[in-house]
Amino acid sequence: MRRAIAVAGAVMLAVVCTPAAGATSASAAAPAAPHVLLVGTYRGIGGQYTSIQEAVDAARPGDWVLVAPGDYKTTSSRAPAGEPDSPAGVLITTSGITVRGMDRNGVVVDGTTAGPPCSTAAADQNLGPARPGGHSGLNGVMVSKAADVWVENLTACNFLGGTGGNGNEIWWNGGDNSAQVGGSGFWGLYLTATSTYFGGEATAAQYGIFSSNWSGGTWDQGYASNFNDSGYYIGACQQVCDQTVDHAWAEYNALGYSGSNSGGSLVVENSQFDQNEDGFDTNSQNGDNPPPQNGACPNGAISPITHTHSCWVFMHNDVHDNNNPNVPSAGSAGAGPVGTGLSLSGGRNDTVMDNVFEHNDAWGTILVPYPDSGPPCTGGTQTPAACIYDQSGNAVLGNTYGSNGSYGNPTNGDIAVVNLEPGPTDCFSGNTEAGGGAVTTSPPGLQSLFPACTGATVPPDANPVFTDEVACDSAAISIGPVQGSTICPPGANYPRRTQVVMHALPGATPSASGLPALENPSSADLSSLPPCQGVPANPWCPATVAAPSGSAVRGVDLGGPGALPPTGGDPLLAWLGLGSVGLWLAGVSLRRRVTR
Repeated sequence: MRRAIAVAGAVMLAVVCTPAAGATSASAAAPAAPHVLLVGTYRGIGGQYTSIQEAVDAARPGDWVLVAPGDYKTTSSRAPAGEPDSPAGVLITTSGITVRGMDRNGVVVDGTTAGPPCSTAAADQNLGPARPGGHSGLNGVMVSKAADVWVENLTACNFLGGTGGNGNEIWWNGGDNSAQVGGSGFWGLYLTATSTYFGGEATAAQYGIFSSNWSGGTWDQGYASNFNDSGYYIGACQQVCDQTVDHAWAEYNALGYSGSNSGGSLVVENSQFDQNEDGFDTNSQNGDNPPPQNGACPNGAISPITHTHSCWVFMHNDVHDNNNPNVPSAGSAGAGPVGTGLSLSGGRNDTVMDNVFEHNDAWGTILVPYPDSGPPCTGGTQTPAACIYDQSGNAVLGNTYGSNGSYGNPTNGDIAVVNLEPGPTDCFSGNTEAGGGAVTTSPPGLQSLFPACTGATVPPDANPVFTDEVACDSAAISIGPVQGSTICPPGANYPRRTQVVMHALPGATPSASGLPALENPSSADLSSLPPCQGVPANPWCPATVAAPSGSAVRGVDLGGPGALPPTGGDPLLAWLGLGSVGLWLAGVSLRRRVTR
């Protein structure tokens, strides 16, 4: 159900000196000791390499690439074999290596060619290789079909979009647009992704931290802001995503998180989504195929978290103040309804539990169909107007809502739902209003009408007032008007963008939200991973620094893959018998493909 990545071997790494680049093992029978390849100068000690790409090219499976603080400008790029329109500033094609910055905020993989780090000047931007009709755009750090690559403790910025659909800061790419899962396993720890430059949607940075066509991986302690699609994305991994997003923070994006056609075991937890247009969205659509998005456990299994057939879980997150229309936004991501905490758009068999949704001025949580172009209309229903992906079988359980819906339109509030086709019932139970009172829902009384997900087919409910309102709010995607002559009725109050505002990176601690304490509160910030932790001895780290027991550091035995938690107690039980501090892979963010 949930495949754990073999993040470390069963044997602790020995303390070794740094060999010369290209050195081989003295014994063919013994595995080669890991090399530590050094980029730049750290504390007065020069490394063997001046560029990250040079070191990555020299690395072999098991090796480490340590990167000294510096502004690593993009002076050249390289594309994966067979994908000439997807160039990257740093391309990784070797499995099993670790690329770690020595300081998260000081190591900058920079899409600009001149000026200060992450320059805001138009003349300093790199729009990628010239192509007919413009420039292709450029990606930052790209892992192309290389298994179990770890990228840690660095910042990527200002990799911009263009004619090739690029503009992605840190990307695990298992075969974009292939409809096949071509990558497996990763860790992305203490990563920051942002853009400071906006010169129009055609060149805006699109995605921060994301994976596509990939199975197995974890992001922990990440931050993403200022993207015109989404800060985090996981997509095109069907029902074998097996990914986790933990302690993430996404703000000032069109979508804090976006996910297309990604399901099975996928968990987003302990994270904060705020100041976005739409805080969080997962969806079915024609793009990053094949659809639909389906959170059901593969092969009829039962989730040890939900104890149901649903393995896609959004839990213990803080989703607040997603009311920002003045963000970069393009294509279908730009149609995310402003003022919304979380959208399940054509999503199926997903579980939203034990979160806080507060101060989202349209709705806290919405469950809606996703209308797309077609044919083909794989997994959806072709109508004269659109390919419709209806939502069904989702569970909204035990969440805390407060002060949602202040735009004041008729259905604005905590939870709103629409179904256009008969399908398995959604269910709503245990949701409460902060400070007392009843959770507001549209249609009214959802918690008494549908307290359990029985799987029984229920008739459609077009919920026409809400349907027209969410179409009005999105200002781009329409499945109406269902009633009346216009999508936006007289007096409708949904804000529109006046100007794009790009925000600087925050300090080391997130701003206080004033929300009730979560069971597992988010600790996402811009702090750094101790740079020598778990690294074999080398000139920059003369002695190996032991990693905390149970931590996610290559070279530390976490007990091996496959040790799933039992069905009782905390869902994050340790592989090493350490209670609730263990690591378990299952979910991440999904990137929505934008059709230009």
